Parts: sequence; structure tokens; C-alpha cells
Amino acid sequence: MKAKNGFRGLTGLRREYSHRISLTLLFVGTVFLVLVAMLVVVMGLALILTNVLGIHAETGLDDVDTNSLIVVIILISLAVGIAFSFLFGRLFMKPVNTIINMMNRIASGHFETRLAFRSVMSRHPTVAELTDSINTMASELQNTEMLRSDFINNFSHEFKTPIVSIAGFAKLLRSGNLSPEEQQEYIAIIEEESKRLSDMANNVLYLSKVENQTILTDVTRFNLSEQLRKCFLLLEEKWEKKDLNLQVDLEEYYITGNEELLKQVWINLIDNAVKFAPVGHTVGVRIEHRDFCAHVSVYNTGSTISPENRDRIFQKFYQGDTSHATEGNGVGLAVVKRVAELHDGWVSVDSDPDTRTVTFTVHIPQDASGFIQ
Repeated sequence: MKAKNGFRGLTGLRREYSHRISLTLLFVGTVFLVLVAMLVVVMGLALILTNVLGIHAETGLDDVDTNSLIVVIILISLAVGIAFSFLFGRLFMKPVNTIINMMNRIASGHFETRLAFRSVMSRHPTVAELTDSINTMASELQNTEMLRSDFINNFSHEFKTPIVSIAGFAKLLRSGNLSPEEQQEYIAIIEEESKRLSDMANNVLYLSKVENQTILTDVTRFNLSEQLRKCFLLLEEKWEKKDLNLQVDLEEYYITGNEELLKQVWINLIDNAVKFAPVGHTVGVRIEHRDFCAHVSVYNTGSTISPENRDRIFQKFYQGDTSHATEGNGVGLAVVKRVAELHDGWVSVDSDPDTRTVTFTVHIPQDASGFIQ
């Protein structure tokens, strides 16, 4: 498979190289034609000058008239050359000016700007590639700006809610006139909201850490099934409150990877599954090994994900639940995606509207020596 992908990559590079060569030859050929056209004009003027000088010699005109004629023809040649240079220079600079104008608009914050050439040049593969690259950059910047706005709105809301709760109950405690039971209840709420704030801050810090990590370290072989069972136990309080049916009957599988990073992946996915599963529904996990990959799927019943949200849920700070009815700050799935990428893998999501089942699957490449059942 790697050899096949490498062959495709090499073929793609050769194709791109040939496209760039053809574009270079196109520009060189155009410049050559301009030079030929200018040469033809100059040679024509030279022939005219020769004929005129011959006529002058026969008619005996003085040297002053001849010199004046030469000067006039030279000036005409310069004018023709400048005109050709201006016209063709403007023709060649028009695409460059278009790109510069677009870049200036993007730099000014107009990320909706898109590049489009209305000429035969736009059909050339290299020009089309340039257009796609610049438009993709503008689209990514636009998405980043949208995410920044989402982050400000969602994250500020998530932080504000526990802070307001802590401040309110602290004010009640300070006012006195509370029974011991009420005091203990309010202290417990303050403690819970403080932990919620701490968890949100830790998630953001953890995301920053894995995003800045480029090399996978601390790779070991460990019991994947046991790790998943422990992650479910860590979240026992949450799934017991909702009386969920667990399906965690796993055979013993061993995997090669960073144990601590993958633990965070399973905790985030299980926590999401528990969060969005209605009371009395099912949350489970299954492990498969095929196509030289370990496929770990965490699923829950009773919910679905719309197609438009499915494309964005792995983006940082994005929350599909704009009502903030559920806890979260849009960081967990971004962490899952990044950790999977560090393991040369990927993560996918499937939402079945018929069975109302949502399944997140982490795919991690494993050869026979790295994955053992």
C-alpha cells in the first residue's frame, strides 16, 4: 500500500512538473513572438529607410534632410517598441495585479474574496492549481475567523456560567443565616463548578500541547482492552446517573502507541457518548483489526449528528449544540483528531438516522507485530 501511494505521489509530482514546464514554455513562446513582431517592424522601417535614402541619393537631397529622416524613423521605432512593451507588459501583469489585489483584500479581513481568471490562461493546469491554492487559503482563513468567533461566544459562555455560580453561592455563604445542610450543599456546588473550570482550562492546555507535538514519543505495547475498561470506570458516575446500558465485553487486544495520549482519546469519546445518549440508552465500544489498522469504535444510541455538523465537529472550539444545553467547550474531538494523526491514523464518524446510532472510530495503523489478540 505504501509503495502504491508512493507511486501515485511520484506520478503526481511528474505531472505537476510537466504542467509547470508547459507554462514556462508558454510564457517564453509569447515573449519570443513579441520580439519577432518588434523585429519585423524594425526591419520594415529599415527597408523603408534604405529605399528613402536611395531616392535621396538619386534626387540629390542634402544631408540635413536625410539625417532628419533617420531621426524620425528612429523615433517611430522607439514609439512602436514602447507601445509593444506597454501592451504586452500590461497583458502579463494583469494576472499578477489580480493576485496582488486579492491578497490585499484578504489582508484587510475580506476572507470571502475568491480568485478567478477570465482568460484562456485560466484553463492551464498550473494556473488552475494556483487559483485553487489561493482560494483554499482564503476559505481556511474564513473558517478560522468563524472558529475564532465561535470560540469567543461559546468559550466565554462556558467559563461565565460556573464563575457566576461560584460567585453567587459564595455570596450566599458569606451572608450567613444558612442551615448546616444548605452550607454543605452550596460548598459542594462551588467545588463542582471549580472542578468544571479546571477541567476546561486543562483541556485547552492539553490541546495546545498535542498540537505543538510533532513526534510521537513514549511508544509502548499495552493492553488496549484493559485501558478502555478503565476509562469506562473513570466515567462511572456519569453513566450511572443516566442508567445507561454498557456494551464493553471485549476480548484482550494489545496495541503499540502512546498509552497516555490514547487514554485521553478514549476518555473524550466515551464522555461524548455518555453526554449525548438519552437516559436508558446504550453506550459501547468495539475493536477490530483489518487492513493493517486497529479500528476502535465508541458508539451510543438515541442521537444523531446532522451532515453539516459532521463536517465541523473536529474543528477546535466548535460546538454543534448552540443552546449550550450540554457541557463542553469543543476541545475534546479536536484532541482526538490530533492524537490519531500523531499515530499516523485518522478518526471518522458515522451517524445512522434509522437506528439513531452515532459511532466514532479511531483508525491506527498496526502491523502484525504491533497488534496482538
